[in-house]
Amino acid sequence: MIALPNYRPCRSLLPLVRTLFDITLLRKGPDSIPPSMIVLLLVIGLWLFSSLAVLSLIEGYDERDFVIGLYTALAGVVAYTVILVVAGHGSRAMQTVTAILGCGALISLAFVAEFVLFMPFLGETITAIVAQLILLWSVPVEGHIIARALGRHWYIGIVIAITVFAMQYVIFRTLSPAS
Repeated sequence: MIALPNYRPCRSLLPLVRTLFDITLLRKGPDSIPPSMIVLLLVIGLWLFSSLAVLSLIEGYDERDFVIGLYTALAGVVAYTVILVVAGHGSRAMQTVTAILGCGALISLAFVAEFVLFMPFLGETITAIVAQLILLWSVPVEGHIIARALGRHWYIGIVIAITVFAMQYVIFRTLSPAS
């Protein structure tokens, strides 16, 4: 095993989480994340952790929903990557995908925390409405990220994010069983 001098995993992850939090609050862009495969893998792990937290803590969310979530996330990542490549900004794809998945993970964790903490006090209806609003925050966040990656106005990013969201919704409805 290779010993890394002064390696502190918790301290090395904290700046990444802070940066993702700032991106989620629209204060920073994907350019604040280093283009690194290790960082991308860490964020994928965080995203999987948040998805598993939803699976284990949200009643009514099952393994099939988890798999469909993987497909829809993959479709979104592919769509954003294609947009970047077509626009001539393929070199920014790793940072953009890292930001989108990382912010999505933080939003999912906020969703789970809100749902678990508020359900006993506010009831199912109000908790579900607030939870959906938290999840919808991903659209302006992804719009902000893609706009910054493309070097375009925020409104262009929002249009792209709404389009990708609609595509993901169609995929979700196609793959999920009829209710």
